[in-house]
Amino acid sequence: MPRPAKMKIDLTALRHNCALISQVAPQSQIVAVIKANAYGHGSIKIAEALQGYISLLAVSCVEEAMLLRHEDIKTPILLLEGCFEASELLCASQNNMEVVFHNQQQIDDLLSKQLPKPIRAWLKVDSGMHRLGLKLDEAQDCYRQLKNSKNVKDSIILMTQIASADDLGNAHTQRQLADFHQLHQTLEKEFGDKIETSIGNSATIMGWETGSSDWIRPGIMLYGVSPLAESLPLAEKLEPVMTLKSEIIALRDVPKGDKVGYGSTWEAEKPSVIATVAIGYGDGYPRNARSGTPVLVNGQRAYVAGRVSMDMLSIDVTHISGVKVGDEVILWGKGLDINEIAQWANTIGHELMTRMPMRVPKSYC
Repeated sequence: MPRPAKMKIDLTALRHNCALISQVAPQSQIVAVIKANAYGHGSIKIAEALQGYISLLAVSCVEEAMLLRHEDIKTPILLLEGCFEASELLCASQNNMEVVFHNQQQIDDLLSKQLPKPIRAWLKVDSGMHRLGLKLDEAQDCYRQLKNSKNVKDSIILMTQIASADDLGNAHTQRQLADFHQLHQTLEKEFGDKIETSIGNSATIMGWETGSSDWIRPGIMLYGVSPLAESLPLAEKLEPVMTLKSEIIALRDVPKGDKVGYGSTWEAEKPSVIATVAIGYGDGYPRNARSGTPVLVNGQRAYVAGRVSMDMLSIDVTHISGVKVGDEVILWGKGLDINEIAQWANTIGHELMTRMPMRVPKSYC
């Protein structure tokens, strides 16, 4: 019998979320962000499932893109961090990749090359996040350099990243959007071009109507998780794609006053029933999930008791009748929002999903 810790990946939920995004932004083309192994869901299967639903896939680097190409994924791929060295431009040109340019060195590398096919360039500007991107006052000259290069297809897409879109009351977002839109208008006026834009990541798509753009880049919401703390109607319609589950492998009665787990950090306040579940931080479950973190047993909430071990964790099932060895335990997913678990572990749902290890098998439905 195989170890019961496993992930179920619901491709129907994935396509539902994608269709929902299309309804919210019907005038925008979708760039499905599948970097970091599609946020832990498996980039090959996710890319296959999205064919026909999206216009473009996005990854962080050439290596991630070539994994898709080797599996005969033919959808155009955007390199979100651009090329890390000039030699990667040839690979991008030969393999239908589109490239983000976020600094002058990347542009210089492009201008020094003779590529077999021109590439589509995405010019990234720093509107206030101060992570990647050209300064706003550099954008006009850099746009001109790309526009005049034979290595670049006619249309150049202007893009930025919003720093605090998940905070709907943050005035910094309005400033970023205003500065970006002003730059966009300036470039269109100077060059006489219709310049397409890309602003919307998941939080911007969900929370900011003024963040609409020609190309949107959903990541976390594609997998059924909201990046916003607020409970919005759209968030309620998202369906989780990943469900992490395992089974109870032991049960024991613990007298009042006895303690459970490494460090003896959890103490029974009354006679208790403690179940051991075959999953731990070696399976991607966060070690820093505190006592009281919820799980689902037979559709009812039980709670982590004590420290999470590498291969196991303990849960308090005293209040649930009829629990037995072999019962399924859902750690997050259908019926239990990963964001709630992330809060108990002082992190975010993005991190929990993307750090899932190889030893937890995935099944797709």
